[in-house]
Amino acid sequence: MPDIQNRPTSADVAIIGAGPAGLTAAYLLTQQGYRVTVIEKDPVYVGGISRTVEHEGFRFDIGGHRFFSKSQEVVDLWNEILPNDFIQRPRMSRIYYEGKFYSYPLRAFEALWNLGVLRSALCMASYGKAKLLPNKKVRSFEDWTVNQFGHKLYSIFFKTYTEKVWGMPCDEMSADWAAQRIKGLSLGAAVLDGLKRSLGLNKAPNDGMATKTLLETFRYPRLGPGMMWEAAAEKVRAGGNHVLMGHSFKQLTQDQKSGRWRMTATGPNGDVVIDAAHVISSAPMRELAARIHPLPASALTAAPNLKYRDFLTVALKIRSEDLFPDNWIYIHDRKVKVGRVQNFRSWSPEMVPDPSIACVGLEYFCFEGDGLWSSNDEDLIALATKEMAILGLCEPADVVGGAVVRQEKAYPVYDDDYAAHVAEMRDELEGRYPTLHLVGRNGMHRYNNQDHAMMTAMLTVRNIAAGTRIYNIWGVNEDAEYHESGSEGKRAALASVREVPARVSKAA
Repeated sequence: MPDIQNRPTSADVAIIGAGPAGLTAAYLLTQQGYRVTVIEKDPVYVGGISRTVEHEGFRFDIGGHRFFSKSQEVVDLWNEILPNDFIQRPRMSRIYYEGKFYSYPLRAFEALWNLGVLRSALCMASYGKAKLLPNKKVRSFEDWTVNQFGHKLYSIFFKTYTEKVWGMPCDEMSADWAAQRIKGLSLGAAVLDGLKRSLGLNKAPNDGMATKTLLETFRYPRLGPGMMWEAAAEKVRAGGNHVLMGHSFKQLTQDQKSGRWRMTATGPNGDVVIDAAHVISSAPMRELAARIHPLPASALTAAPNLKYRDFLTVALKIRSEDLFPDNWIYIHDRKVKVGRVQNFRSWSPEMVPDPSIACVGLEYFCFEGDGLWSSNDEDLIALATKEMAILGLCEPADVVGGAVVRQEKAYPVYDDDYAAHVAEMRDELEGRYPTLHLVGRNGMHRYNNQDHAMMTAMLTVRNIAAGTRIYNIWGVNEDAEYHESGSEGKRAALASVREVPARVSKAA
């Protein structure tokens, strides 16, 4: 095998993308003796949205990643790749609204106390009205949430943040998503729980198996989630395989006689061509289809209609031992554009090397190319500094530096027609190309968690070893069963579905 700066020309499996799905596949295939080449367009970091960015010794988590899974197989793989570097961290997140903090999930007594007598009375009156005169024609997120909590509480604790994240009005989001996202939460139950806790009658810790959002502690790599994927990449290389950084996917062609793939990637020293029997792609479906030659029909009909929500993180270094104890704070305030603020020291003290400096990450949800996304880094750091002062979280003079990290295609958008477009592309690509495998969040245009993405890769590796698609990876993140052809397959405990809001149906 020629060594052109560790760039091979032949492999059993070529993998597009060094995120959780791509590197899980590469690691498992390496263990099984396959020749593997991974291409990653980022010149420095592996891990995709689960990477950890470093700036002047400070480390930033892109979005926040708790290492919890209901799949023991995924947990075992984490422990195998990174056996000695997990720490146990307390979980704390709160809501910020008009200068006050509210526990998340909400505690009714605390919320009503913080809101004051008059506003609390209005909230309870609004809640009573919703229960006496509910909307009988529930279509949207707004309809469903108002029916559950009343318009006043909805406007305070649901509307602002939800619209910041998804970039569309709550009255255009489906009620189905609200029911899935907020299931099990009721004002009456919250009041009862508050009474029990205030009387010391409810002290049982939550291990997350009942309600994942209520985890009280979680495991976390001491240097951030990127530590996991850096270790995975090193193990792939140690096994004699290749992870090519700074290489962008350019073209994919299948030889009609041999069935082998010819994949071209553009790197710092020009094009690299990789010949492979199988291709695993975690690239966005839209980009994959556009680079297959000859062009699939769905590249022109379905692919252009797939949309994504992007976000960016502005990390600020602030002269302070610490600003707040939370892992992150949800910002439900219209005065600022920021949607969430992370405290990196609360994720792991080793993320922040200087004990006299706090480091926080302000997350701005946007679309690639809009005003926020296109702003230069200096303006974004100035905006974040200003908004921290507006929120009362720090003094501008205490900010001693900052950095900006942009994350494109963070969330696949589920609009009215997305499912039909994905189905059309899946049918054509997987039907026409049995040795082309789609995995991960963007590779399948699905709002996968990190553990879901890993499981799609784990099952794909089994399919490659079997020589046929025994496991339906599209069942991951739908239910707790994976089905083999003709019979019930392996049981997998990944029932924690992550929904995203769809627009209200035109038919409705």
